[in-house]
Amino acid sequence: MIDGLALGETTPGPLIMVVAFVGFVGAWTKEIFGPDALLLAGIAGASVATFFTFLPSFLFILIGAPAIEATRHDLTFTAPLTGITAAVVGVIVNLAVFFAWHVLWPEGSAAAPFDGPFEWFSLVLVIAAFVALWRFKVGVIPVIAACALAGLGYSLLR
Repeated sequence: MIDGLALGETTPGPLIMVVAFVGFVGAWTKEIFGPDALLLAGIAGASVATFFTFLPSFLFILIGAPAIEATRHDLTFTAPLTGITAAVVGVIVNLAVFFAWHVLWPEGSAAAPFDGPFEWFSLVLVIAAFVALWRFKVGVIPVIAACALAGLGYSLLR
């Protein structure tokens, strides 16, 4: 279960699968419909867990969106939302810098952030991806695939 949760936290999609898996296993092991209907119990548990995982999000959107839209030109409400947006952008930039540091100096630490060898291949790959996206307008998926293949080839040849 811990491995499944760890996988689910790495990307948005698998978290939903982990929730369904936990619901399935929980209902299966508790035999909620008796020992002869374990599959039915698992399916019911997965369905209930998935439904109640999505329900709050849908309610927030259905109830909250019209309320926020009604306050569109009211500075009392838009100023805090603008601040929240700026904070989210700051968090994303901080995370990008953190990842860049750990990719370019993989042996660095908090005490000595630039210790160890500089990872030149990663920098060249970032620059190539940036040029492909901005200058040549290549799609995101082909760039990700090309970078993954280049990284895999580099790792295998090292």
